Amino acid sequence: MTIDQAIIELKSLSVPENLEGMARFGINTEKALAVRIPELRKLARNIKKDHALALQLWETEIHEARILAAYIADPKQVTEELMEQWASDFYSWDLCDQVCGNLFDRIPIAFSKAKEWSGREKEYVKRAGFVLMASLAVHNKEAKDAQFTSFFPFIVEGATDERNFVKKAVNWALRQIGKRNAFLGEKAIALSEKLLTINSRSARWIAKDALRELKSKYK
Repeated sequence: MTIDQAIIELKSLSVPENLEGMARFGINTEKALAVRIPELRKLARNIKKDHALALQLWETEIHEARILAAYIADPKQVTEELMEQWASDFYSWDLCDQVCGNLFDRIPIAFSKAKEWSGREKEYVKRAGFVLMASLAVHNKEAKDAQFTSFFPFIVEGATDERNFVKKAVNWALRQIGKRNAFLGEKAIALSEKLLTINSRSARWIAKDALRELKSKYK
């Protein structure tokens, strides 16, 4: 499929009346077509892996084209430079999450990038660090427990960030790590109880929400 054909296909799947609903969920719709995720996944299955096309789709700056790019990009061809470039282009939480959860978490340097990005100041790059932690906890079945407990100092550091899309990602990372297995669940509960003692509304919200889910799972 050529880039022109891909754009024509995306536009044919557009449902403009859904833009208002997307905006209510905090999605930046400035460059969006309002194509549903199931339709994007179906299109990606038809295209299969096409790294060159993925790069072209990203350059269009169209919201759904960039999500589609994450679906069809070849993880083996994703360099650190490309990860940095795409992360710097994040402007909406859903784009960040789709790229991290469908592509970046498959890259060998994902664990180190998660730690690095969690300390960045730019909102969606920082969010990407914690989304990577959550995605790795769900998708990387071979990773060791120690790789996830090594995220804990970064979670503590990020927990005091009051920005909504950052604190929700910190919470997500903590919960997903804790749900991975009973050992990590115990460690995540202990970390959550530590967060409760921090003089930060964000940290306390993250802790209370995580404890509610983790204690329910492991009671």
